[in-house]
Order: sequence, then C-alpha cells, then structure tokens
Amino acid sequence: MQVVGKEAAGLDCELTFEPGRRLVGEAGVLVSEVILVKPGVSKTFVIVDAAMNDLIRPTLYEAWHDILPVKAARPGVATIRCDIVGPICESGDYLALNRDLPTLSAGDLVMIRSAGAYGAVMASSYNSRPLVPEVMVDGTRFAVTRPRPSIDEMISAERLPPWMEKP
Repeated sequence: MQVVGKEAAGLDCELTFEPGRRLVGEAGVLVSEVILVKPGVSKTFVIVDAAMNDLIRPTLYEAWHDILPVKAARPGVATIRCDIVGPICESGDYLALNRDLPTLSAGDLVMIRSAGAYGAVMASSYNSRPLVPEVMVDGTRFAVTRPRPSIDEMISAERLPPWMEKP
C-alpha cells in the first residue's frame, strides 16, 4: 500500500481496490462425484456430476483449476491421463483437459480448487440443471448457505403467455 500511496500522491484522487479473486479464489472448492470413467483410445474421460454451468471458467477462457480426489491417493499409485467432463453433452462441457490423476472410479469425489471467486456467481441453470448448493465450512462446523433449488422451484418462476393458458 505504501508504494501505491507514494505513486498516487498529489493526484487529488480517491483510490478504490477490488482484490476479489486474490482474496476469495482459494477459499472455495467445487466438490463433484464421478459418474463414469470411460476409457478412450488416447485418453480417459472422467464424467462427473458437475458441469460447465456450475463452473464456466475452464470452458469460457481456459482457466486452470487444480483437481484432486477428495480422498488423497496413496503415494506411488498409478495415474491416468484424463479429461474431466460434465454430463451436459456439449463439446465445451469440461472442467479440465489432459490431467494426470490417480485412477478414479464411479462414486469417488473430486475437488475442483480455486472456485471461490466467480464460480457460483457465474453459474447458471443451463439445460435446466439446478444450481449447486453452497456450503460454508469453519473447521468442523458447516452450514448450507444457499440450498440447491428444486426443479419445482425453478419451474415456478416461469409463466405462460395469456394466449396459451387454458380457459
């Protein structure tokens, strides 16, 4: 701050800082369950229940997010080269490409790191997928701060135009 103050001295202006990602990026993770591991010719596809609508940054501008199994792998365990993809069936529905991860199986949980900034605020209900719940954790305490909306809650916001309503 001293460097900024020195450089801005005498400018007769007010400085405002928005540290955003620097403060909260590492504070959040997206936890996802492996649905299917699909071996391919040149690499393996790990299909998870999170998708591009939950964390658009990798698809939108090739942002890197470290991905790790929630349960740490034993030292020396074999790894696989894989793409971590969502279930939306869009070519851009990926969370990571060409990653070396320990062998995963359906039901395993993975953690997509650095999702604290811009993860939830950029999320959408694309393809009628409900937003992920948000959970705040403090040591061993946790609280759901934004529950996942139900399909009924999502649909309740929709309205038919008057000419389509039944008389």
